[in-house]
Amino acid sequence: MLEKINNIIEPNKESKISQIYDCIMLIAIITGVLPLMFRTQYKLFWYFDIISCLCFVVDYILRWVTCGLRSNKKNWFAYVIYPFTPMAIIDLLSILPTINLISPTFKVARVSRLLKILRVVKVVRYFESLEIILSVIRKQRKILYTVLSLALFYTFITAMIMFNAEEDINPETGKYLFDDFFDAFYWAACTLTTVGYGDLYPISDTGRIISIISSLVGIAIIALPSGVITAGYLDELRDRKKSKTNTQ
Repeated sequence: MLEKINNIIEPNKESKISQIYDCIMLIAIITGVLPLMFRTQYKLFWYFDIISCLCFVVDYILRWVTCGLRSNKKNWFAYVIYPFTPMAIIDLLSILPTINLISPTFKVARVSRLLKILRVVKVVRYFESLEIILSVIRKQRKILYTVLSLALFYTFITAMIMFNAEEDINPETGKYLFDDFFDAFYWAACTLTTVGYGDLYPISDTGRIISIISSLVGIAIIALPSGVITAGYLDELRDRKKSKTNTQ
């Protein structure tokens, strides 16, 4: 019985029942997140939240009772540690916001309304492409951590240089361009990622030269994780095709 349940709740393209279950869960996720797109909370959203929460509770229980089949640990310990796994925590946190709807006396639970956003993360289970990307990030995490550290270090250094180099007064505001270091760090992050909101920009020639250099280097740094993820994605697809071929 547990194996049949596990085959249903786990994405399986060869099982129509599993595909129907995936569609139901996707609809539950969408209806659970839909109220966050509106300022006015209609009565219909209350029913949406209750129904979607019931689906999440059932899914959480089913995954808990079948976790032993998916875990390397085939004993009771697998059932003990399951609630502390990342996806189980997300599942539980996505259920908590409905407590505020059922019982408004839980004033502390009002903060948990923001946890509804975590319901979007549950979509990862039902899209293979997202699952592959997460798998690639896990395998390439050391390289990605290195790139992230490099980006943060470069942003910090650029912000410090600009904060001390840009000392001209902004004629529009009559103040320094960067009132504090956080403004400089914000500018450096926007320049590194080539976003360029335009709310902060250097006025002096020295500041503009620093901005040009920062933008050129930023393009190279931002391109690094894209190449790593793309190469890892292709390798993951190749490995999955080989495993499917060997299985058949």
